[in-house]
Amino acid sequence: MSTPNIVVIGTGMAACGASYRLHQEGVVSVMYDKNPYYGGHTMSFRYENGFLFDVGPHISFTKDTRIQELFAESVGQKYETIQIALNNYWRGYWPLHPVQLHLHGLPEEIIVKVISDFVEERSAPERPVRNYADWLYASFGKTFAESFPMQYTRKYHLTTAENMSTDWLGPRIYRPSLEEVLRGALSASAPQVHYITHFRYPSDGGFRCYLNKFVPMGNLKLNHELLSVDPRARKLSFSNGLVAQYDSLISSVPLPDLIRMIEGAPQDVVEAAQRLACSTCVLVNIGINREDISSAHMTYFYDEDICFTRLGFPHMLSARNAPPGTGNIQAEVYFSDKYKPLTGTPDDWIEPVIRDLRRCGLLREDDQILCRKAMLLRYANIIFDLERAEALKIVHGYLDDIGIAYCGRYGDWGYMWTDESFKSGELAAERALSAVASSI
Repeated sequence: MSTPNIVVIGTGMAACGASYRLHQEGVVSVMYDKNPYYGGHTMSFRYENGFLFDVGPHISFTKDTRIQELFAESVGQKYETIQIALNNYWRGYWPLHPVQLHLHGLPEEIIVKVISDFVEERSAPERPVRNYADWLYASFGKTFAESFPMQYTRKYHLTTAENMSTDWLGPRIYRPSLEEVLRGALSASAPQVHYITHFRYPSDGGFRCYLNKFVPMGNLKLNHELLSVDPRARKLSFSNGLVAQYDSLISSVPLPDLIRMIEGAPQDVVEAAQRLACSTCVLVNIGINREDISSAHMTYFYDEDICFTRLGFPHMLSARNAPPGTGNIQAEVYFSDKYKPLTGTPDDWIEPVIRDLRRCGLLREDDQILCRKAMLLRYANIIFDLERAEALKIVHGYLDDIGIAYCGRYGDWGYMWTDESFKSGELAAERALSAVASSI
């Protein structure tokens, strides 16, 4: 029996998971990527001045020992294990993360209101949870919900909590007991509770190095931008003129883009794909002449007059991410075609980010800025608005019908961490293998 011709579109974490699973079955997939480099959003860039930045904040905190071992092998066991430190910025205050467990040091008035509302909500009749806003009120009370997570939602998800489902939550937001809230209000040394405690990060080369083991398992074709998919003829057409056949197709392409490429896609599917919402992110990467910038690996910013939503500090993940004695800052500024379209260019956000870094005190007037770059992530985070579930069911149902196996954050259209993306690719590979076997 001949080896099946299984094609994977994309070369990021999910696509590499698919390639790895196929390799286990003796199948070498053909992997196409529109970029001149592999990795997708798992890519890392080192600029000419020595500063390295990943495409967004990437750390591996999986507790799945199989994935841990695979990633460790991929970097030759050369990785850092770091105890995570997270904090927040709110109106000039820097509470630890999550804020609900670290109210100590905030204005007395806000602490009293938060605790009073928290107690009142606990003693009130259970409210129906129809959306994320209802969940926040039920979990924390009015004052905390409106002062912290609802503000952050408008910056990060670009819509209101009333317009969001709770499908994405999982362990991401901690629901404390009254005792935990009180301890965090009374003491600066309250215990840290978070779904991330420790994480791993490659010692040299950035997060992309976690793909080292998997990329050689596929037949890599870079600079191949997919233009169209003919599911009846099982044919792919690329912008460079190549036309390729496939027996089974695995795609990590964002669903709205993929559906536009499929010849003969029904109108209801096209319209459903258009309703899927996702954020667009401008990443502003800054390098400066000192490393003592922050005590946290990541900081969340609630104030809506601060342009960035989150900051990461790559030199704190590995010393090799920046030249000796320097530090780097990565700022995330969010937009959405559906809710807050980006105007202008990514470079337009470099100076506003620098301005706001100075406003909050992370950049000093005498700091020398050694690197300033901006990049655009067309697809960043999935927005779990109230239209998502129904639209996604239509799109996924259609792809299932025509035999395209989807995977990854933008194929599954979910809130996926690194290990989940990799395993999503593995599952897509199994579906592709099953489809080939059933057609024989």
